[in-house]
Amino acid sequence: MDAGADPVEMALDALGDPQRRAILRVLRDGPTPVGRLAEALPIGRPAVSKHLRVLEGAGLVTHRPAGTRNLYALAPEALQPLQRWLVETWDGALDAFADHVRTHRRPPPPSEEPR
Repeated sequence: MDAGADPVEMALDALGDPQRRAILRVLRDGPTPVGRLAEALPIGRPAVSKHLRVLEGAGLVTHRPAGTRNLYALAPEALQPLQRWLVETWDGALDAFADHVRTHRRPPPPSEEPR
């Protein structure tokens, strides 16, 4: 990951592609070689490798050699800044909604008394 880049922006950019999100779903089950990832997706192995480079560049996956294969795995610590951003964004939206309700609250309608 680029040291000067915003990790949230990098994660959002990387996750903007549905194939990359699919790769992360497969990797939830544990470290996986590129070949097995390609079998689980509707794209070829070269495209999977390209997507993995983007995900690794964003810090979302790691890889380690295992014999003649590279095993790719999730890097959950990279999702923490994104999770914080989502929580802060959601909390801000909820606070704004609560403020709006408080300032635009209508008085209850007058109760009608029986005749």
